[in-house]
Amino acid sequence: MAVRYYISLPDPDRARGGDPALSFTAHGADEFAAQLQAALQSDGLFQRWRSQQDDPDDVDPGLGLTDPGARVSGQQDDLRIVLVATTSIPGQVLKHRLRLLSGSAWELRDVSAA
Repeated sequence: MAVRYYISLPDPDRARGGDPALSFTAHGADEFAAQLQAALQSDGLFQRWRSQQDDPDDVDPGLGLTDPGARVSGQQDDLRIVLVATTSIPGQVLKHRLRLLSGSAWELRDVSAA
C-alpha cells in the first residue's frame, strides 16, 4: 500500500548528510525531489552506505528495500523546500534514507494514504 510522506527541508543549504558520498548534492526543489526519488527507486544509496559498515553482511537487508514506482515532487515554499514522496517503502526505511541524504535537516510534516 502506497503512503504519501510530506517532508520539509527548512534550510536546504544545511540539508546534507554527514558523509558527502551519501548526501544530497541538490540545489533547488526539483533536484532534491529527483535525488530522493532515485534513493527510493534503487538500492544504490543503501549499497554505498552498507559497504562502509564494519560488517556489511550484518546489516539488516530490510533497509535496502526499493520501490521502483516511488514518486517524489518538490516545491519551493519561501526559503524552505517541500517534498512529497509517494511510496510503498516503510517509514523506517524512508527515514533512514533521509538521514543519509540530509542528516537531521529535514522534518516529516505529515503522512497520509496515497
